[in-house]
Amino acid sequence: MHTLSNSRDRQLRDRAASVIPGGMWGHMGTKYLGSAYPQFFERAEGCRLWDVDGREYIDFMCSWGPNVLGHHHPAVEEAVERQRRLGDAMNGPGEVLVELAELLVDTVAHADWAMLQKNGTDATTGCVTIARAGTGRRKVLVARGSYHGAVPWCTPSLAGVTSEDRAHLIHFDYNDVASLEAAAEQAKGDLAAIIVTAFRHDIARDQELPTVEFARRAREICTAADAALIVDDVRAGFRIDLGGSWEPLGVRPDLSAFSKAIANGYTMAAITGNDRFRDAATKVYVTGSFWYGAVSMAAAVATIRTLKGENGVAHIAAMGERLRGGLDRIAAKHGISLRQTGPAQMPMVLFDDDAEFKRADAFCAAALARGAYFHPKHNMFLSAAHTEKDIDLALEAAEAGIAAAAAIG
Repeated sequence: MHTLSNSRDRQLRDRAASVIPGGMWGHMGTKYLGSAYPQFFERAEGCRLWDVDGREYIDFMCSWGPNVLGHHHPAVEEAVERQRRLGDAMNGPGEVLVELAELLVDTVAHADWAMLQKNGTDATTGCVTIARAGTGRRKVLVARGSYHGAVPWCTPSLAGVTSEDRAHLIHFDYNDVASLEAAAEQAKGDLAAIIVTAFRHDIARDQELPTVEFARRAREICTAADAALIVDDVRAGFRIDLGGSWEPLGVRPDLSAFSKAIANGYTMAAITGNDRFRDAATKVYVTGSFWYGAVSMAAAVATIRTLKGENGVAHIAAMGERLRGGLDRIAAKHGISLRQTGPAQMPMVLFDDDAEFKRADAFCAAALARGAYFHPKHNMFLSAAHTEKDIDLALEAAEAGIAAAAAIG
């Protein structure tokens, strides 16, 4: 069992607090998780993490999504080192840019072309910009509570955001066809796009897979209005279906945004699109100083090829189901009710009668102390590096966590 002493971590937090506003920005700040969690890590391998005080964890956040094959996957690292020796950020892209774009077009079902960026927000913002350029219209329909990035048009924080930044957004409820239709009617004559996450993965609530009815209606509305259907696949892409997360529904978007798992931890994002928006994509101005870095592109090529060759999505799903079944059995044993929602490879685990997340916090703290890194209110991630042995060891830690949750009055 790990101790909760974190002397090196505490020292680094104190140093960070003097030079970084709040000590850490964004969602990776452990102030949102609780004192049991480490803030700083020393190294990672496969599905394991070691914090700066030497504690080892089986990781169920996978770097918040990017680690899809496992840290230091040999095929990815070999490709990275080979490209690094040739060059990375040069005066223009390397040959690997074309190789990756071709691979994306060959892999993603709706794609006729691809553009590369560095971050998920780059990709979602690029999709919206291309949609407006291609339609000449302004209104974008966005589901309430959905996360599409961290710039003014979509950030969940209103600090520094003006009403003008969001003047042309119209909101609807995810999976609610009537709500979607009402939003489309409000945008009538000025609809540029509907943007939807691959499934509903809002923080601190049960996840929802999209219904076929909802997905088809979104497609019909966009087709009738000659608007863009955008699937934000930043979080789910390459974990649900390599062809795109809505491919199992039989619904294809016009534009998709990818990041996270695309390059197994190397900085990479992509927009894929169909020919309807090819010309618009040539007209918008999108660029970045490091967007042509060849090393990350080589990592992405190796990642996608490995996922294909090793049937990685199926393995990740199987490990997710093993975890899900084990948690259900342990919860039943301890007489406590929990809810597991969303795809098994991206699980959300919440407890009934836990509005303040006290049970979730107790579960995670106790499991963390025994070497399993779970999250109390955000969807988690599994990788191809998780094995049956890893899942079973994590379930041993989870049993202590569920016992702790059951003891909360």
